[in-house]
Amino acid sequence: MSVKDTLEKNVKQKIMNSVVEIIEKNPEKNVERIFELLKKITKDKHQLEQIEAVHKYYDTQPATKELVHNILGKSDKKCLKKLVTNFFANANWYAGSKRSKYLDEEDTKIPFTMLISPTMQCNLRCKGCYAADLLNQPRMPIEEVDRIISEARDLGIYWVIVLGGEPFFYKEMLDIYEKYPDMMFSPFTNGTLIDEELANRIKDLGNVIPMLSVEGEEEETDARRGKGAYKKVMHAMDLLNEKGVLFGVSTAVTRLNIDSVLSDRFVDKLIEKGSKVNWYFLFMPCGTKDPDYDLMLTPEQRIYLGKRTHEIRKTKPYFTMDFFNDAPFVGGCIAGKFFFHINVHGDCEPCIFAHFATQNIKNKHLIEVFRDPFFKELRHKQPYNKNMLRPCMMIDNPSVVREVCKKVGAKPTDEGGETMLCDEKFKTNIQKIADEWEPYADKAWKEMYDEKGNDAFSRG
Repeated sequence: MSVKDTLEKNVKQKIMNSVVEIIEKNPEKNVERIFELLKKITKDKHQLEQIEAVHKYYDTQPATKELVHNILGKSDKKCLKKLVTNFFANANWYAGSKRSKYLDEEDTKIPFTMLISPTMQCNLRCKGCYAADLLNQPRMPIEEVDRIISEARDLGIYWVIVLGGEPFFYKEMLDIYEKYPDMMFSPFTNGTLIDEELANRIKDLGNVIPMLSVEGEEEETDARRGKGAYKKVMHAMDLLNEKGVLFGVSTAVTRLNIDSVLSDRFVDKLIEKGSKVNWYFLFMPCGTKDPDYDLMLTPEQRIYLGKRTHEIRKTKPYFTMDFFNDAPFVGGCIAGKFFFHINVHGDCEPCIFAHFATQNIKNKHLIEVFRDPFFKELRHKQPYNKNMLRPCMMIDNPSVVREVCKKVGAKPTDEGGETMLCDEKFKTNIQKIADEWEPYADKAWKEMYDEKGNDAFSRG
């Protein structure tokens, strides 16, 4: 490390120490100071823009100000410190320059986030789950998981989203979280395994932010996940909230549950339970050779999802993320660019919904995956459409996934991927869905976004 880099690191460490000191004493009364300090230590342009956007919302939106104060005032101090040091410091200014070096020197993009499915084993059997055909598959050896996470950290990836299967079904993963205390881990969980003992372990770790899956009210959730699932996940939220653990909610939005999961009653209950963020995902026709198109949102519903999630985060102390309608904020699709997925077999996929790969991580260093033409080709093609309300290469621009896979030699990693690439009936159906969405998306784009992609809500 050069003298300049050493001096810069020392200055930033002093700034981070000041932030931690504020958090330990009285964070609610020093919010402006925290924002300014975080901006000083954030090197990554994308993350800096996110911080500035949050700061703007904080200054102009009473609901956002309430959310920030809730996080700072009600969270366990260790959990809060881990969020600030691991996410803002480590993932950004410690690791940002490391990731940028690969991009500048060899056009190799190191994603900000890694998604990994270390096991497909689960204690539930949810209808329509993309993992439904893989529930009996063996889990990844913990030594392999350890190696992958270690290599990811060395490359500058400090945020890992843990999928499955059920992440907490794989108990050894807790030891992995403990082994890497300077990283953030977000297990996407059904929540039914979170009891007093596990909640205490999560609190003690500090670097784990669970995302609990909820499909709506009790009737909708139990219909998909099994009787009693709703009450168990509500109990899990109570336990985490009582202990000050930061957590959020993940919701798969279908044609059947959209009104429920976007209702004031549903959102207000989650806020009351202590959730700070909600990830809304469209139901996707993948993971099976016989996809259910009837659960996909209608064009009208997809428009409503975008408008409603904007409305919620402007009027309630809650942050909503609509994985598809928020695509303009991140330049369209982020698969293979800002994140990627390693499935239980070691196949390296651009997205949890994109079951295609050219590389397998077994007996291979992670950097080789990013140097492969597959992710580079996807990144160079992004955005796939000038209208970034049509971001997806599978359901909005379905020819893209077939063209890219053919060009780089990517192969399906399951029957669903095979269907998406080769089945003529699927191609016809998914193109029809894309064509039906196009005029709605184009109209919404003109109404909601200017030529630079800035949304009308942000413009006031």
